[in-house]
Amino acid sequence: MSDISVLVIDDHPLFREGVRNVIEAEDGMRVVGEGTRGDQGVDLVRQFRPTVALIDVNLPTMNGIQATRLIAAEHLGASIVLLTAYDDEQQIFHAFSAGASAYCSKDIEAGKLLDVIRQVARGFYVVGDQVYDESGVQQWLSRGVESHRRPHLEGDVEAFAPLSPREMEILQYVTRGLSNKEIASRLGISHQTVKNHMTAILHKLDVEDRTQAAVYALRHGWVRLQDTRK
Repeated sequence: MSDISVLVIDDHPLFREGVRNVIEAEDGMRVVGEGTRGDQGVDLVRQFRPTVALIDVNLPTMNGIQATRLIAAEHLGASIVLLTAYDDEQQIFHAFSAGASAYCSKDIEAGKLLDVIRQVARGFYVVGDQVYDESGVQQWLSRGVESHRRPHLEGDVEAFAPLSPREMEILQYVTRGLSNKEIASRLGISHQTVKNHMTAILHKLDVEDRTQAAVYALRHGWVRLQDTRK
C-alpha cells in the first residue's frame, strides 16, 4: 500500500507542527501540505489530492464544515477528518452530513489520531470509538437524526445540514451586528432576499431570533470572535 498522504488545515502554528511531527514520525504517512484557512484548504485538496485531510472546524474565511461540504461535492477523493475544540453532539451530525469521515476532539491522543487516519484512508468512518463502513455510518446518521428531530417539524437530514455558503455569509454579518438592510447592501442583494435567508437560518438552527443565531454560530465555532470585529 502506498503512503497515506495527509493535508493539515489549522490556523494555529503550534498545533500544525505537533500534528505534522506525529505524522512524519509514522512509517507509511507523510504530510503533503498545510493551510490556515478553510478556502485555502479546499484549494490545497484540489492541488495535492491527499488521501486524508485534517481540517479544523473553527477556521477563518470559511469554516471546516463549509470546506468539507465543498470538497465532498467535488468528489476530490480525500477522506476528511474534522478536528474541533467543541464537544457538541449536534455538530457531529453537521460534520457527517457535510461529508466528513471522522470527527475528533483536538485533544485526541497521538496514537488514536494515527488510527483514525488509517481507518478513514481505508474508506471507513470513525465516530468516537466506533468504526463504520458506509452503510453503517448512514444507519448511525439516520438514527441520530431521528432521535434528535425537532418535535414541531416533520424534519429529515436537513435538520442537521450545514448552512449554505450564502446563509453562512449572512450569519457572519449578523454576528457583526449588521441589520438586514446593511447586509443586503454589502452583498448586493435585495432586502427581501436577506430576510428569506434569515428565515431559513433560524429554521435550520432551531432558534427564535438573530441574537440566538449569532450565539449559536459563535458557540459552535462557525464564526470566529475576531471576524466579528471586522
